[in-house]
Order: sequence, then C-alpha cells, then structure tokens
Amino acid sequence: MVSAMKKSLAVLAIAATVVEASAFVPQGAAHSPVKSLVASSSPSTAASSTAFSADADLKSSTSLALSATGGAAAEAEDKSASGAKDAIITGGYFALWYLFNIGYNIYNKQALNVLDYPWTIATIQMAVGIPYFVALWALGIRKAPKLSMSDLKTLFPVALCHTGVHVGAVIALGAGAVSFAHIVKASEPVVTCLLNFVLLGEVLPTKVYMTLLPIIGGVGIASMKELSFTWLALAAAMLSNVSSSARGVLSKKTMSGKQIGENLDAPNLYSVLTAMSTVILIPLMLAMEGTGFFGAFSKVVESGEYTKKSLSTLLALSGATYYAYNEVAFQALGRVNPVTHAVGNTIKRVVIIVASVIAFKTPMSTGSIIGSSIAIAGTLMYSLAMNGAKKKKD
Repeated sequence: MVSAMKKSLAVLAIAATVVEASAFVPQGAAHSPVKSLVASSSPSTAASSTAFSADADLKSSTSLALSATGGAAAEAEDKSASGAKDAIITGGYFALWYLFNIGYNIYNKQALNVLDYPWTIATIQMAVGIPYFVALWALGIRKAPKLSMSDLKTLFPVALCHTGVHVGAVIALGAGAVSFAHIVKASEPVVTCLLNFVLLGEVLPTKVYMTLLPIIGGVGIASMKELSFTWLALAAAMLSNVSSSARGVLSKKTMSGKQIGENLDAPNLYSVLTAMSTVILIPLMLAMEGTGFFGAFSKVVESGEYTKKSLSTLLALSGATYYAYNEVAFQALGRVNPVTHAVGNTIKRVVIIVASVIAFKTPMSTGSIIGSSIAIAGTLMYSLAMNGAKKKKD
C-alpha cells in the first residue's frame, strides 16, 4: 500500500514539475516588472524581423509575399523555441533551489541541535556568502554593482525583509520541529496574495486562489504526525513568512520601471542584500546573544561530539547552501510572479520534510505520503489555473 502510494507521489511530482515549468515561462520582457533581475535573455523577435526585412528588400513583390508567409512561420517557431528554452531554464532554477534548500535545512538543523544560538548562527550563515561574491567582483568574473546612497536607501526595506526571512526561519527551526516550521510557512502564498493586492493592486481569478487551499492542507496533513507546537516557533515562522512575501512584492515594486545603480542584475542584487543584511544582523546578534556562542562552541568540541574542524565545516556548509539556494531563488523570482514563487516555495517545504525524514532516518507515515500527494496535486491545479488565466488575459 505504502509502496504504491510512493509511486503515485512520484508521478504527481513529475506531472506538477512539467506543468509548473510552462507556468513559469515569463510573459515577455516588455511585461516583466523585474526584467533587470534576469541574468540572461532570449534573442528578440525584433532582430529576426530586421534580418527578414533586409533580405526581403532584395526580392520581387511576389517573393516578398511568399517570404513574409515563411517569415511569420519562422518567427512563430522561434517564439516556440524561445518559450521552451525559458521553461527549461526556469525549471532548472527551481530544481537547484530545492536541492540547495534541502542541504541548508539539514545542515542548519544539525548546527542548531548542538548550538542554541540562532541569532549568531543566522549571522554566520548570512556572512559566509560575502567572500564568494566579493571574489567574483575582484576577479572580474561578475561586474561589480555601482550604487549611490540613494540606491541603498531604496534597497534598505528589501534588505530588512531579507533579514527577517532568514532570522525568523532559523529561530523557528531551532525552537520547534522542521515539520511545524514548514506548516506555518505553508501559509506564505496567502500572505503573498494579500500583499500583492495591497502593494501592487494585482487580483488573480478566484479559481487560482482556491487552488492554494489543498496546498496548505496537504502540507499540514504531511506534517501532522511530527507536529510540536511552541509560541516562539509560531511567531518566528510567521515573521519569516511575512518578510518573505514582502521581500518578493517589494522587489517587484522596486525594480518596476526604475533603474537602480549599475550592473544590478539578479545575482548582484542578492549579493548587495546579503551584505546589507549582515550589517543589520551583527548588532542585533550582539544585543540578543552577546558572545556566548564562542564558549558554547568550545564546550561542544570538548565533549567530543564534534571536532573544531567538523563543527566549523558544518557551519560553513549551512552558510554556503543558504547563499546558493537564495541566489537561485532570487533569479527564479525574476522570472515568475510572486504568487507562483510562493507556491513553489510551499511545495519545496514538502520536499524538505521528506528529505529531513530520510536524513534523520525517521520513517515516513502513510499520512505524510497522502498529505504530500495532496499538496503536489494542489500545485498541479494551481499551475493549470494560472495557465488558463494567462491564456484568457492574452
């Protein structure tokens, strides 16, 4: 019975991934409010039209008419190929986002199990990414952004949200079970819809909103067997929830029709937010936990549970995977609307719960499999609803 359900879950996951990929294709650069976030773009149809016109000038009027027909077909074919390429690229971003996030959640939970200093661990994880992007800038592999003080002021609210997302999640995962934190985080699409309406004035069809219900319910059922309630975990998870939704919506709002600095593409934007959040977190960390982390670190090493090298490596890996999954997620955000991003985030939580069950050798119950199946089916319905709404709008 359980084996058959696992196969059904796998089939649903594949189906949802395929449909999500088509739902994640951007509607075009002209309609994308954050096109500057996308690291690469497809060749424009304008270039094809120019080339076609130059060639057409050399032909007779009859040949021109025939070429126009063929050119229209070729243009349609180019658009189809471009759409498929965009779907593959966006799907790749989401796959890497899930993979790095699984690694982060496992490393993070292991670190919090031995070091009860969530503010310090959150700060370390945030700071680990800095040497990576600074090296890319210094070596010329990535163009360094050029920002004025006015640009930094514009980005400051987004950086505050970014800080809230991270520290809230770390505290929640330290105060309660992974499953409970992700149950609360499953309500993020609802928060995103609300903020989308309030800040951007965007209203989606009712049927799209209705498909959010099985996603939230499915994640809740999947996690029910591991449910462990604490007020701190609830409050911290909701802080992360609201901050994440606000960050997504504010990023869209900030990038819409406004040039911020130079070379501020998606990876560089995330790098700048990482540096700003680290600066924000350091005084907060010292105010909340002081320097007690270092004494606790030494005690763990003295107990023999970890060596200094292995514990340092664990913290470094948690920081590296944190930076990697967020940079990929930020690029994914630039290719889809905030609600789609939030739903992808919800499904990611199901994957994380399953991965944590495997990593910590906790058996997966029938209820968890059923809940995961419902959540993934909900994502499939959401993707279909979004596709339908987009076609109707076009």
